Amino acid sequence: MWIYEKKLQYPVRVGKCDVRMARYLTEQYGGADGELAAALRYMNQRYAIPDKVIGVLTDISTEEFAHLEMIATMIYKLTKDASVQELEAAGLGPNYAQRDHALFYQNSAGVPWTASYIQAKGDPIADLYEDIAAEEKARATYQWLIDMTDDVDLQDSLKFLREREIIHAIRFKESVQILIEEQGKKRVF
Repeated sequence: MWIYEKKLQYPVRVGKCDVRMARYLTEQYGGADGELAAALRYMNQRYAIPDKVIGVLTDISTEEFAHLEMIATMIYKLTKDASVQELEAAGLGPNYAQRDHALFYQNSAGVPWTASYIQAKGDPIADLYEDIAAEEKARATYQWLIDMTDDVDLQDSLKFLREREIIHAIRFKESVQILIEEQGKKRVF
């Protein structure tokens, strides 16, 4: 059960309309390594993980939904004043033709989100290593997005998200260590 506070996890500001950047941000909205895939992956994996680390998956999954909300807000703010011609020039013409300014879960190339992005092996160690890799891929993508804009306001929010991905990777690494230590106690050599 969640209690929803009606504010973003971190303020989202943009300095200008930038449809090109909005398109790139859709990678983190509906891409394979984006926030939706991460949130659903961790929420799904938590049912097959030991109680000692289940809270980590629940906490991070919930935070990933907050990140999804931030990305949606960025995209909206970057496109709200865009003309149809600007949307078309940035490669968002097909999206506009189908749904106006509404967001759709797709990556920056326009490929729709798919449940195949959600990895779950059922082995806690394997799943946590997958999660570490997912967080590192998201961190790298956020860095590239930061590098692609000169909007300091947008960079600020993206830097916040990049840093949270680093923290998530650390938390998953700590969880792996906890499980490895617990397995070592049960092993008979």
